Amino acid sequence: MQTRFLDGITIRTLGNGETETIRVLFERLGDESRRQRFGGAKPRLSDAELTQLARVDATHHALVAYVDGDPLPAGVARLARDGASAEIAFAVADEYQGRGIGRVLVDELTALARAAGIRELHAFVMSDNPPAVALLRGAEARWHGPELELVVGL
Repeated sequence: MQTRFLDGITIRTLGNGETETIRVLFERLGDESRRQRFGGAKPRLSDAELTQLARVDATHHALVAYVDGDPLPAGVARLARDGASAEIAFAVADEYQGRGIGRVLVDELTALARAAGIRELHAFVMSDNPPAVALLRGAEARWHGPELELVVGL
């Protein structure tokens, strides 16, 4: 697994099938963070959801962030490729929101996408989540009910 160290944050690649990392991060999300990430109330992830979120292969990639001194995951960002475009999604543990972890994850994932020849990123975010919208600077926004689809050209 690839690891990078950035200003007290360690970023590593999620291993395929690493469901425990996803489960632990999910447990660090409060009700509002879960609503904003999953579009509604989400008290737990099913085994099938854990498996899907921990899938890493030729078209799915994920990064995990850790903060120095904390052995638990602080954030995760995922990319699901479809040809020259990819959907991205990210979540940061409540206690670390607003500290730049989301920015680091999105920047690292964007760099990986560019290197892989991806030309466009899509993210679906709740419209009442300005921090998530701000992470995708310069994005074109399209409404899908209560969600915004943010599209960023690379």
